[in-house]
Amino acid sequence: MSNGFGKSRTPAYARPPKGYPLGTNIYFRVCSKIVIPILKALTKRDWRGMENVPKSGAVIVACNHMSYADPLVFAHYLYANGRAPRFLGKESVFRVPVIGRIVSGAGQIPVHRESDRATEAVDHALNALSLGHCLGIYPEGTLTRDPDLWPMVAKTGLARLALKSRVPVIPFAQWGDQNLLPRYGKRVTLWKRTKVTIVAGPPVDLSEWFEKADDHDAQVAATQKVMKAITTLLEEIRGESAPAVIFDPHTSELPRVGKFTAEKPAKARNRK
Repeated sequence: MSNGFGKSRTPAYARPPKGYPLGTNIYFRVCSKIVIPILKALTKRDWRGMENVPKSGAVIVACNHMSYADPLVFAHYLYANGRAPRFLGKESVFRVPVIGRIVSGAGQIPVHRESDRATEAVDHALNALSLGHCLGIYPEGTLTRDPDLWPMVAKTGLARLALKSRVPVIPFAQWGDQNLLPRYGKRVTLWKRTKVTIVAGPPVDLSEWFEKADDHDAQVAATQKVMKAITTLLEEIRGESAPAVIFDPHTSELPRVGKFTAEKPAKARNRK
């Protein structure tokens, strides 16, 4: 059956990736013609580590998260380097008029955060990986709560996917997006071109935990290893060291997901 803008109601993440960039479809092609020129006009790009992104085959790409602009900037990097990614994104975005239709049509995967339906996204993501897709994940699950925008303690969803699928996990760090669009901000910087840096590192070896995919301690350890790789890349970009104690949203007074007031971070800087 037709959906009026494509040939099938089967989600794009549930079909094998085709075309170039691999995984592209009409939604990607149309949006890229609009969004990429805008991003080029608004940003100065410093892209590194492109050789670490495989041109084909299933792969998980994991990155830090600071701004609503992150997915667009990250997707631009991947698309320009031959991959049209499937991101795990909060379900509420899929209900926004027009935007929801676009992200759904482009094959992004909805996540029902903090609910008993959250595991549905894991099943969809594993299926996408089995078909050979490039799966984009922000392991923290929301914008970082760290006052200085360092990566915080992440959720274990990334590890569950990586250990069950055994596909390569490529760590990424991005920096500068927060100057284009501040965390939870609504005003894009238009008066100057914002420098945005994205660096991809080599695959993170998680093989020591492959036989323990359902073990929580193994999931935590694998998650920490990936987040350490991401943080190390971000330290290189920023030219400074991350805090020795990582901000832990589980022990913070801040809400686990969603917006928070500007006054709270300094008071709730609770590190584990």
